[in-house]
Amino acid sequence: MSEKKRVALIGWNPEVVDYSKWPGLNPEKLIAALEADKDKLNELGYEAKLLFLNDAESAYELVKKSLVEENYDCVLVGAGVRTVPEHFLVFERVINAVHECAPKAKVCFNTNPKDTAEAVQRWI
Repeated sequence: MSEKKRVALIGWNPEVVDYSKWPGLNPEKLIAALEADKDKLNELGYEAKLLFLNDAESAYELVKKSLVEENYDCVLVGAGVRTVPEHFLVFERVINAVHECAPKAKVCFNTNPKDTAEAVQRWI
């Protein structure tokens, strides 16, 4: 990879996640998994950045601002944003922000924090 491809990893801030849905998971374990995924992508030659959502109300503007400030080749929207039914509208807002502010970026999805690199590699 001559020029590093830039990747935005969008997910919930581990401090605001409702862990009752995931027994055995806690903020420390989640942040460790997310950091490990980011580090793995960086080791593979990408330039990855974590982008944490703090609440539903600010998600759209936060994603828009981040994508305007920096150009990304790929945007991954994490399973915690996508797969939890009560976050449906947040997911919709995030996808629209990506569409508006990073129209050339590939969009990908993981199934858990451990398969993020594979999701990114499918597209860039």
